[in-house]
Amino acid sequence: MARKLALFSPHVPSPKKRTPCPWCFLIPSAMASSSFSSSSTATIAFVLLLVFLGSSSAKLSTHFYSKTCPKLMTTVRSVVKSAVSKEKRMGASLLRLHFHDCFVNGCDGSILLDDTSSFTGEKTAGPNNRSVRGYNVIDDIKSEVEDACPGVVSCADIVAIAARDSVVLLGGPGWDVKLGRRDSKTASLKAANSGIIPPPTSTLSNLVNRFQAKGLSTKDMVVLSGSHTIGQARCVSFRTRIYSKTNIDSSFAKTRHGSCPRTAGSGDQNLAPLDVQSATVFDNKYYKNLINQKGLLHSDQVLHNGGSTDSLVKKYSKDSDSFDSDFAAAMIKMGDISPLTGSRGEIRKKCRKVNS
Repeated sequence: MARKLALFSPHVPSPKKRTPCPWCFLIPSAMASSSFSSSSTATIAFVLLLVFLGSSSAKLSTHFYSKTCPKLMTTVRSVVKSAVSKEKRMGASLLRLHFHDCFVNGCDGSILLDDTSSFTGEKTAGPNNRSVRGYNVIDDIKSEVEDACPGVVSCADIVAIAARDSVVLLGGPGWDVKLGRRDSKTASLKAANSGIIPPPTSTLSNLVNRFQAKGLSTKDMVVLSGSHTIGQARCVSFRTRIYSKTNIDSSFAKTRHGSCPRTAGSGDQNLAPLDVQSATVFDNKYYKNLINQKGLLHSDQVLHNGGSTDSLVKKYSKDSDSFDSDFAAAMIKMGDISPLTGSRGEIRKKCRKVNS
């Protein structure tokens, strides 16, 4: 049974002291007369300050839709369950969709947007093209959610919930998803192609640096890489490793040769499981594979290759409970990357396009 973790809202520090009456210019002149007390002025200023802060920097909450869309979780879970039951790989795809959304300008649903006359979206970027999937499933979820509570739930939040439900359905841990994100009104092909999404050829230092740039630690990086316990990769992503690298089990490499010819352009889109032992079950066998030099991608095997992360790989290979709990915590942390909240962004009616 999937484990559900108890989560607590982070401590919100008290507001810093500010110069008296920073918003006095908003007070009507009649109120600003000499007869208007300084305490009343301070009170109005404080109220205006709270309104301003509430509209621009609201916090995510696990109970954000408890009153406005009480059937949200069951609605999302039902559609995800149906999609994953038809194709187990879809669970990995929905998880990957959340990763790639959050790493480009934050968890804002920008990856879902189709190209328009004013911007080119992120779907055709190198890390996403022919790699990121699940857009139709998100469309289906959005349609069901709009029927239940129109104009309330963002596409960005739907992606975050779908990622969690996918992990649970494939045997992994559960966690309370923090909600309240809003959707971006634009997307950026340039940002998606800038290298902030680590490629499968990444070195260990590149992985560490890319995750740190998003506020994620080395430990977070190693445990989130464990998402490769499910899903598949294309031949073009691992051809060089299985034919040219020495830190790979020879029998494992030979097996992969069968579906990935040496000649570039031949079989580029052929798929192979990222986890050779249990590609459709969320477990810790990914780390066992790395210890046995059976990581499919170069960016997988560098996690256990005589470097600083070897100890974490060994830990997770032996302790599935630690992997589960640390993965859940890291997913929550990743979901906090630069969300749009308050009055920023919008709640899209359709996930593929901005509201007209």
